[in-house]
Amino acid sequence: MAADRFLQLADVAEILNISASQTYALVRSGELPAIKIGGRGQWRVERTALEAYIARCYEETKAFVSAHPVRDGDVAED
Repeated sequence: MAADRFLQLADVAEILNISASQTYALVRSGELPAIKIGGRGQWRVERTALEAYIARCYEETKAFVSAHPVRDGDVAED
């Protein structure tokens, strides 16, 4: 179970379906907490920190949607 506690940035990118560079930017900006370990300074994200980040994103999205209701003629975007 301890092996599942920390994720590599590539794993985080795959889970979030974003690029490795976007994941690195989230870590470097402080939006996604991570630690740097080992002699080569490899980044690791704790699984609970990732889950908390995802939960925050849901809350921020909910607040955004509440503040910006859909109007007639609005087009869905990715």
